[in-house]
Amino acid sequence: MKKQGFYLFVIIVLFVMIAMTGCAPRASVNEEGKVTVITTFFPLYDFAGAIGGEYVNVVNLVPAGVDPHDWEPKSRDMMNISKAQLLLYQGAGFEGWMDEVLSGIDTKSMVIVEASQGIDLIDVTQADERIEEGHDHDHEHDHGLHDPHTWLSPRSALTMARNVLNGLKEADPENTAQYEMNFAALEADLLALDQKFSEQLSNVSNKEMVVSHQAFGYLARDYGLVQMPLSGITAEGEPTSQDLVEISKFVKEHGVTHIFVEQFASVQLAKTLAEDLGLQTLPLHPLEGLTEDEAASGETYISLMERNLEQLVTALK
Repeated sequence: MKKQGFYLFVIIVLFVMIAMTGCAPRASVNEEGKVTVITTFFPLYDFAGAIGGEYVNVVNLVPAGVDPHDWEPKSRDMMNISKAQLLLYQGAGFEGWMDEVLSGIDTKSMVIVEASQGIDLIDVTQADERIEEGHDHDHEHDHGLHDPHTWLSPRSALTMARNVLNGLKEADPENTAQYEMNFAALEADLLALDQKFSEQLSNVSNKEMVVSHQAFGYLARDYGLVQMPLSGITAEGEPTSQDLVEISKFVKEHGVTHIFVEQFASVQLAKTLAEDLGLQTLPLHPLEGLTEDEAASGETYISLMERNLEQLVTALK
């Protein structure tokens, strides 16, 4: 009987603990006195934090270590988005799920900013998509008719940052002066970064680069480079045998010495191709998202792009 009483007591205690856990309040994206800003990927998260400063609570939807191309919003994400006073997304087809999300929530009191607005977008032609033959283009992550990777050019990133500023001013006009002051500091950093890219890449002897996926079109356009990608816009699919022949010919004709690899793209394919062609590999960050280590160490758009520039100069000199 004593044992039965003890077991009954344990069961009651466990039941109470479970009930209390279930009733515990969940963490909210809202912080009193701050503007709630929801961003869809890392560069916008970084810009919003730099410009908004102490006046904003910025929540990035895609967690560290996850490729934004493969991410889809869950019910929790929908709830967070619905609480935003400012929603910042890239546009240009990058978030293929955005229209569906916005149609399912009340956006009347929300400021919504498409960060790529005002940038001369690069068209994605059928030739550009040759490497993704056999890939399902009706996939829900439809990247539309443009290359969305504008942030990989500091020159285009400045336009994105200015769009973030305008969104913050509209969502919270009382703190406009502070937002403009913070933006001025970020603008100076981005202009200095643009100057570094212009000067250092104008002095490299080679202008052609082989990259893991077709993400560096804006960087190539703005700084006089040419990219040869192993895969298409979404980093999905693999090159065909004919593509590999073209890549090999490109490498030999232009004296390419390195293949750039990325954290979210197929590293094995690039390394195998590099071995076959007698090339070396170097990392080139796509900045679509961070690893957990990068997030913990406080990497920024500026710091990652400066490292990209170092790698580019090393490979192209």
